[in-house]
Amino acid sequence: MTDAVVIGAGPNGLVAANVLADAGWSVEVLEAQDEPGGAVRSDRGVHPDFVSDVFSAFYPMAAASPVLARLALDREGLRWTHAPRVVAHPLPDGRCAVLDRDRRVTAAGLDAFAPGDGAAWEDLCRVWDRLREDLLGTLFTPFPPVRAAVRLAARLRGVGGLRLARSMLLPVRRLAEEEFTGDGGRLLLAGNALHADLAPESACSGGFGWLMSMLGQTYGFPVPVGGAGELTAALVRRLGRRGVAVRCGERVTEVVVRGGRAVGVVTASGGGVAARRAVLADVTAPQLYRDLVGEDRLPPRLRDDLRRFQWDWGTFKVDWALDGPIPWTAPEAGPAGTVHLADGMDALTRFAAQLAMSRIPDHPFALLGQMTTTDATRSPAGTESAWAYTHVPHRVRGDAGPDALTGRWDHREQEIMADRIEREVERYAPGFRHRIRARRVLAPPTLQAADGNLYGGAINGGTTSLHQQAVFRPLPGTGRPETPVPGLYLASSSAHPGGAVHGAPGANAARAALRAHGAGRRVLAGAQRALATRGRGGAPGGP
Repeated sequence: MTDAVVIGAGPNGLVAANVLADAGWSVEVLEAQDEPGGAVRSDRGVHPDFVSDVFSAFYPMAAASPVLARLALDREGLRWTHAPRVVAHPLPDGRCAVLDRDRRVTAAGLDAFAPGDGAAWEDLCRVWDRLREDLLGTLFTPFPPVRAAVRLAARLRGVGGLRLARSMLLPVRRLAEEEFTGDGGRLLLAGNALHADLAPESACSGGFGWLMSMLGQTYGFPVPVGGAGELTAALVRRLGRRGVAVRCGERVTEVVVRGGRAVGVVTASGGGVAARRAVLADVTAPQLYRDLVGEDRLPPRLRDDLRRFQWDWGTFKVDWALDGPIPWTAPEAGPAGTVHLADGMDALTRFAAQLAMSRIPDHPFALLGQMTTTDATRSPAGTESAWAYTHVPHRVRGDAGPDALTGRWDHREQEIMADRIEREVERYAPGFRHRIRARRVLAPPTLQAADGNLYGGAINGGTTSLHQQAVFRPLPGTGRPETPVPGLYLASSSAHPGGAVHGAPGANAARAALRAHGAGRRVLAGAQRALATRGRGGAPGGP
């Protein structure tokens, strides 16, 4: 019998297991896929000479995360690297907004769009300098982050107080209009806001765009040397040195609840694992409550709230092996690791409006990664490992383009949508398509099949909108990792503070379990013994 079972070997599950192991707990990690990592994996599936990140690729939140810093993954061989520039947003007329880790370089580029915009950018940076430590503290600690919030409130008074709070609540269109005269600064804020499912007119999209921009300004958008999978490998190696097994190909089908407590899990193979102290679930909230626990075990109000849970947008991604660098019309885009493709703020609004109307965008906003530019180990010299993704509706009511796409995402529709994305890249980089040696298409069903947490291609475990954040995440009144089932903890990006790779949901869940045990909460021993005796060959089992 183990002290804790962790469901899912994504980054949050692996972080949770590491925190528990550091506290001396015995832990077993069960992963449904044949390899660990969740949405942090890399392979050579596009071309044997090219390393491609299958899902996530750039990790500013990981660089800023005190959770990952405490794990000291550099001791496990993890190394980070950066592109010469962080983000570029080219325009069809050849101009290009650039986010550089040197704020003076960023500011000078924005002044080229409109004199004075560089000073406005540096003003935003100075606000970040004052708030960074306590703001990140509120993000990376369990909700409510009382100490960090008190310190943050005190600092807010020194940098504008209510006026600054108002700015952070603004839609990014409005914030950008108030802060900048030219297009450059506006596009940096808005493009970064659309890393989440926040339209330019959404409340708090301004604050999120500012946060992502400042993270890029301070930490860059780093990547693991050798591929995203190196981050996962480091977490797994760290667990191995602490005697923790990660069992892949073990899909959990049920959380066993006896005497009102979670006492273990059952797997698809018919076996089970008993948990002496806790079960931690790195799965989405709907999957945990509906599929693994069962709605009949939930309070009526939570069942109703679950019906109102909102996913973030679906994702459609294309990976490429390119014979050479992307031939951007705007040369400033060449050294950037991340490139945003949209003609301007109005194009971003149009894109988001089409999604809101459940229509597949005709000119999709593309977030593109130049991976060999960022990490020379990804492909042979002179070539480029690249990808781009855009968002699509979960329930398609029509196609804003001419191809009558329906959202079935069969082979024909996948190829058409991939071509549509490539045409968008071609508009900013004529000749791009001639450099494609191979490509791989990852439609929403493909993403979900490869990682069950990516429901319909949703990459953030639920919308980033204000109504599903903090105390409302994932459901009203459930802002902490504890669930209505004692001994069961939500450890995925469905929990506060949400998506991105930073490990906070996993660490928060592990610490909650440790606190509960320290307070004397114990699993019913009889129920555990009953579960343990039902496995095959004497192994812990389930009903």
